[in-house]
Order: sequence, then structure tokens, then C-alpha cells
Amino acid sequence: MKTSLTVSRRERDLTELAAGAPVDVLVVGLGVTGAGVALDAASRGLSVVAVDADDLAHGTSRWSSKLIHGGLRYLAHGQVGIAYESAAERHLLLTRTAPHLTRPLPMLLPATAYTSRWQAGAAAAGLHAGDLLRTCAGTSRRTLPGTRRLGSAEARAMAPALRPGGLRGAHLSWDGQLCDDARLVVGLARAAAAHSARILTRCRAISLHREGATIEDTRTGARMHVAARAVINATGVWASSLTPHVHLRPSRGTHIVLSAARLGGLWAGLTIPVPGEFTRYVFALPQTDGLVYAGLTDEPVSGPVPDVPQPTDADIAFLLDVLNSVLDQPLQPTDVLGAYAGLRPLLADADTRTADLSRRHAVIDDPDGIISVIGGKLTTYRRMAQDAVDTAIRQRRLAAGRCRTRRLPLPGAASRAQLARVPAPRRLIHRYGTEAVNVLADAPTELRQPIGPDIPVTGAELLWAARHELALTVDDLLDRRTRIGLVPAHREAALPTARDVLALAAEA
Repeated sequence: MKTSLTVSRRERDLTELAAGAPVDVLVVGLGVTGAGVALDAASRGLSVVAVDADDLAHGTSRWSSKLIHGGLRYLAHGQVGIAYESAAERHLLLTRTAPHLTRPLPMLLPATAYTSRWQAGAAAAGLHAGDLLRTCAGTSRRTLPGTRRLGSAEARAMAPALRPGGLRGAHLSWDGQLCDDARLVVGLARAAAAHSARILTRCRAISLHREGATIEDTRTGARMHVAARAVINATGVWASSLTPHVHLRPSRGTHIVLSAARLGGLWAGLTIPVPGEFTRYVFALPQTDGLVYAGLTDEPVSGPVPDVPQPTDADIAFLLDVLNSVLDQPLQPTDVLGAYAGLRPLLADADTRTADLSRRHAVIDDPDGIISVIGGKLTTYRRMAQDAVDTAIRQRRLAAGRCRTRRLPLPGAASRAQLARVPAPRRLIHRYGTEAVNVLADAPTELRQPIGPDIPVTGAELLWAARHELALTVDDLLDRRTRIGLVPAHREAALPTARDVLALAAEA
């Protein structure tokens, strides 16, 4: 397949690069923004090399809330432009780019004893403003229904774990949810490869300059110079390590992983106001695998940026406290199955809390000739990529067509009607779309079953990742191509299967 990312393709691409032929665009970083830049540039007919020091979605892009949202928080800050941009990009993901990876998610905002009537009224006004944004973005009510008021009995029917005492009802709204943020990145990288982009993981950029970069293959230690007409730094919170002209104030967002059963079989998301705050909320977001991700914090981070951020005990305690403010049976620390943290690459503003910093993005063409795309968020990755490539084309005088990514579907994408007819398990369709049939057909019978009683992931998915998605290690399989690793006990149970799959893939 043209979209397959394989070990042999990686080796061939490295060999061709070593010959020294220049490319139009070198992208550094293969999170959602970098992969989006690679697809945008390659689909315009530009020659593209995209590198990452580690794996696809190794950084911030795999630590999100898995929401593709309409920007209500930005409305509260008066950032109407950012809110509309979010709503417009959400529409594209839900209807064109990745219908298979997304779904409408009902969200409940309960009015409890901790919620003043003024707060409830303000929140309701914000939700109705969000409905207006949805309409302006072209998203129909068939895709995302409108906001409505629920009584307390209806609210508890949707979220049985809510405390009945003091519950005055809830507002029901709808937003978009990704089945998996890392799978979005993998899809973007494969789509870029289908347009002849060279996607190279485990290739670290040692130094960047106007004419290209020195990269090191961390698997072999070999170094080479990649000549490029434009260099785009899309490394997120690590951007300032590659150019002194980028200034960020990272903030840490932490999530905890819970059992949906512990929350009464929660199937609708919960939006819970943080006491004493006007625009901060904690979300409890049900997943399709029996888990709930609850987050998130917003804590400033100083000092060196860690490779893998770690949640703190204080972050976890904060999330439990806010969740317990609305739950009938309080959660205990022992209910936390796992936790993860990510760092937001926020544009620096010395006088503002990180919780209040804008989520807008910026494209900086610095004096050294490096183009950096920074800030932003998962939902608006496509627009960030478009702006970065537009800048590269204009400033470096590249011959290229117009942006095409508004209408480019990712591998496996199809209309929801077409997806409903795919002869494969629903869970696989939500992750692989029309390719779900191939995922099963590509694997021996013994790998088509769930790995364990509490792990719905199949060995077939791991084999597909090793054969077609450039998964080179056990970590790639368990922590990024699938999210088994979010629950440490599940990760330990899946390790033998992951090792066997890598060995099987190597034999092919």
C-alpha cells in the first residue's frame, strides 16, 4: 500500500537522502502539527522529509483529552476568532478528514449545590453561543445536536454516579471526541507518505539552519546532512531547544484513568466547574474501551522540558477533589488505574497565568531562517499546518499548489453510512475505518482475539502496526499505536503478545 510505513521504506528513504539531493521542505517533529505539515506540503506537490527523534506522537499529541472541541473556553475569554476556528476544524474532522476516528459525545454540565445560579446561567449562555458557532461552522444538528436543559432525573439517567442531593438538573450539549489522538497522528503520517513524503522516526535533528539540518539515525548512529529549501520546526514544547527565537511557557495538563463501571457505567461526558474558577473545568470523558479519562490540570512548568512528563500526586488529588464534588460515591486514590500528563506549548506572556494564556498559534520566520509553528491545540492542527506551509511557500519562493487538506480524507476514512456497512467489529471500525477488514485479514487467526479479559485490543492490531505503521518497539505498540500502556497492569499483561508480534513481523 502507498500509505504503508515500513522498516524497508524507512531504510530506502534514508539511503536516498544520504545521496544528498535537496528537498523542498524539512519538517522536524512528528506530533500532530508536524505530521499535518508534512501532509499539507506533500499534497501540494512539494518534496518533503519529516523527522522525529523518537516515534510518531511521542510527545504532547498523545497526552490530550481526546476531544475535538468547539472552543467554548475561548469564548469565555472573548477569543471569538479562536473559538470559530476550533468549531470549523472540528467540523472537518467529524465529516471529512476522519469520521472513522471521531464520534459525537454527549456532555453533561450538572448544576449542583456547588454551582451558583449565576454560574449556571453563564455556562448555559456559553453553551448556546457554542451552538451558534456550530451552525456558523456548517455542522448540522444531525452531527452535533443542540444544547438543551435536563431535569435532575434525566441527568442521573445519563450519569448515574451523580449525587442526587442538591442536583438541580444539567445542561446537555454535544462535542466531538477522538477514539485516540495518537491514531490521528499515525493517519496523518501515512497520508503524507501516500503523497511521497519521507516519514523518518528515530532520526534526531542535531542542528537546524536556513539550508537544512544535520540529522542522526538514532538506531545506527549514522549522521547525514539534509539540504532543504525550507525548514519547519514543529517540535511543540521542545521548539526553543532548536532555535533561540521561540519563547514558550509550558503548562502541564494531567489526566487520570478510571473504570467506567466505577462511575455507574458512565457513557456521557461530565463537565464539572472548578470551584472558585469561572472558565476552568474538569472533564470526565468515557472511552469506547470501558475506561474514563478525567482531566485536566493547568500547572505552569519551569526548567528543562522532560521527554515524558509525569503527573504529580497534587495533580491527581486535585482531579479527585473536583470529581468528588458531584459524585454520590466519592472516588478514592485506589480507583485510579493510571495517570498521564502532557505539556502545552503556550506562547509566552510573563504577566498571565498559564490557565489564562491564549491557545492561539503562531508561525515565526526567525532571523536564522527557521520557520517555527508553535502554540495552538490538537483540534486546529490542520490550520496550523496550512499557515506554516503558506509561510514557507511565500518566504522561500517555493512552487506549490493551494492547500488541499480541507478535503483530504485520512486512510480508512469514509462517510458514516459507508462505515456502518464495513464487515468488521465496530471497535475496529472506530479505529481503522474501512481498513478494519484488512487489519483482521492480515493476521493469523490466533491474533484476532482480545489480548486479555480486560484488554479489548487484539494481537491483529499490534501486527498491523508493526507491518504498516512503523512501530519498531514494544513501546511503540503499547503506548502509541494502541493505548494499552495507559493502565500499567494492562501493559504488563500485553507485553508477551507485543514481543511475539514484533518477532513475527521481523520474519516477513
